[in-house]
Formats: sequence, C-alpha cells, structure tokens
Amino acid sequence: MLFEGVDFTVNPGGALVLEGPNGSGKSSLLRLLAGLLEPAGGNISGGGARAYLGHDAALKPRLPLGNDLAYWARLDDGLDRLPAAMAAMNVAGLAAVPCQHLSAGQRRRAGLARVVASGAPLWLLDEPTAGLDAASEQLLVAAAAQHRADGGMIVAAVHGDIGLMAPQLLRLGQ
Repeated sequence: MLFEGVDFTVNPGGALVLEGPNGSGKSSLLRLLAGLLEPAGGNISGGGARAYLGHDAALKPRLPLGNDLAYWARLDDGLDRLPAAMAAMNVAGLAAVPCQHLSAGQRRRAGLARVVASGAPLWLLDEPTAGLDAASEQLLVAAAAQHRADGGMIVAAVHGDIGLMAPQLLRLGQ
C-alpha cells in the first residue's frame, strides 16, 4: 500500500505542498486527486473542476501553441480567459510556434497557461517549476497568488520552495 492514513483538507484560498523523496507517492497522490487513478481503499471527497499539470504538458508537437491551448480552453469553456493566461505565463508571443519547437521551459509555461485558462478552482501541479528559470518561476508565483486570492486552491508536488505563501505541508515517504 502506497498511502495509509493520509488525511487533509484544502480550503478555498489554500495550498497544500506535497514533499518527499522520489518514489514517495507525490505524483500518484496528484493523479488520485485528478481522478486519473482509483484509490484501492478509502475515499477522496470534494467536487468541482480540477486542472492537472503532470510532468508532461500534453502539447501536440505539430500544432502551433495557440491552437493547442485554444483546444484545451474550448473544453474548459475558457477561450475568454486564454489570452490573459498566455500573457500571464509569457507565452502569447509563441502562439504561432509549433509545440515541437518549444524549449522545456516554454512547454512548462504553456502547460501552466492551460491550467490558468481552465478556470478550475483546484490546480494540481506536479513539480510546476521543473524547467523554469527564475523569471518564469516568478510568473508562476504571481499566477498562484492571484488564483488563491480569487478563492482557488492548489495542491503541488515539489522538491523545494516554489514561492507559495503559507501552504500546508504534507510529507510523504517518512
């Protein structure tokens, strides 16, 4: 059994940081919360939309970035939020670039823009700063702070501080 006795609540405006060594279950817990995995026991409660960003930004290599993000935004009824989300993550200028030509950091920022544009109250982020430079990390910090100020919630798996103000902490693999 990977988890036993894990219990937490994230309230509107709150954040939970998952810490632990590789293989401790951080990514698996996020996948459970996203509904991508079924729990073997226990339950996960809480409704509402969730935006999940795993290790892969799930971008179509041959599509221009703007088209790819518009596809996801349409699914989330977020086309009106997409321009601001792309600007917030500094990818608006890359809209015409095929995703296969984006750097790792640009792909990560694009994935974060998809999360921002989703309008989901709960963001599930797996190592969201992976591949980001310091300036891009600050874009994430600003977007996360705004999301929380608007009553949104964040659960993030991390290997270090990602700039979330006063998060709850859950250590796995102890």
